[in-house]
Amino acid sequence: MNAGRTARERVRAELIREIKDVARRHLAVDGAAGLSLRAVARELGMVSSAIYRYFPSRDELLTALIIEAFDAVGTAVEEADASVPNDRHLDRWMAVCRAIRAWALANPHEYALIHGSPVPGYVAPEATVPAAARDGQVMARILHDARQAGRLSPPPVALPPAPASFAPDAARIREALPLFAPFPDDVIMLGLTAWTNVYGAVSFELFGMYRNMIESDRPATFDHMTLTLATLLGLTPTH
Repeated sequence: MNAGRTARERVRAELIREIKDVARRHLAVDGAAGLSLRAVARELGMVSSAIYRYFPSRDELLTALIIEAFDAVGTAVEEADASVPNDRHLDRWMAVCRAIRAWALANPHEYALIHGSPVPGYVAPEATVPAAARDGQVMARILHDARQAGRLSPPPVALPPAPASFAPDAARIREALPLFAPFPDDVIMLGLTAWTNVYGAVSFELFGMYRNMIESDRPATFDHMTLTLATLLGLTPTH
């Protein structure tokens, strides 16, 4: 009996994997808004009613794809961070930023699913939050480690303070990312600004906003942008 159940579980897991693989191909053609369970079932040779045993709605399939995409970029970021000595905080930051860009360029449709236009009528459930927070956890860890080592320098220029209205948001960020707990609101705002700009640069490149402008050496341009952000964060080279 146990062997039979295990076999059924393997068959179910394989079919779920095939459904998600086909759905990802459909994302490339139709976009997330055009994803259809019936179309996926048709490509797999299933009757349309059968696929609902695995994903009761299109939104549940979208959620599974979104979690996998966030987990994939989270894994890429964590592996990039782990590849650099822990005390080389600036190098860790640069490795993480490059990993985000590399993953996005290799997986443009999955990137668009999690960082592109919202899908009309779809609201991401709380189940997506842990996967979505993985990259932020790494950024918080780099800043935390640099602070603990006494290597987080003040910004090289005077920056405006965070608005008073940001305080409740900063508290929510500390709750979601406890490594930010020791930081004042101004530093959390700066970290949020940096992370937003990293993804903004990736999105500009991926969605064609750099066409006919940044063509000579996009990796070098991206590195310069992320190094500038690191400097504002106070991450300095380790000698």
